[in-house]
Amino acid sequence: MKLLQDKIMQEGIALSDQVLKVDAFLNHQVDPVLMAEIGKEFAARFRAERITKVLTIESSGIAPAVMTALELKVPVIYARKRKSLTLREDLYTEKVYSFTKQEESEVSVSKKFLFAGERILIIDDFLANGEAAFGLARIIEQAGATVSGIGIVIEKAFQPGGDKLAAAGYRVESLARIASLGEGSIVFADERQHQSV
Repeated sequence: MKLLQDKIMQEGIALSDQVLKVDAFLNHQVDPVLMAEIGKEFAARFRAERITKVLTIESSGIAPAVMTALELKVPVIYARKRKSLTLREDLYTEKVYSFTKQEESEVSVSKKFLFAGERILIIDDFLANGEAAFGLARIIEQAGATVSGIGIVIEKAFQPGGDKLAAAGYRVESLARIASLGEGSIVFADERQHQSV
């Protein structure tokens, strides 16, 4: 997606060969015009899957997930990382390790929002090792629903997550794939998407 790649080149910062900072438009300050275009792109790619709900994880996946759900005209659910007074029981839960934060979280989705037979699209901001996507997929499968696809805003293609998800049989569509990062350097991978086995 050229619009997203241009934004990454203009405002993204390669902090190291592993970390890309995009807080100017995706995960601290949000560019709503870009998010609307991202939602349209994901909806176009997954419309034929007859999606019934979009699932993401708080918090940086919420903006692209909401815009995708708006285009698909379906609800969006986000897995919560912290328990609250109103989210205590009847939960699907999974442990998810965050590469960026270097910590494990337990994520939860209320059983009243996810049902057997539903066709769920996972949307997330980044894909590195695939831990968040696998955790969300396990929650969907606990509910007896189907993972109809995984949409990623930015994939670090030099890390194994995309290939691991594809090898597990999931369809992964990434809007921008980063081949490598270095000091002040961001190199995009080809447009090839992962093919599930």
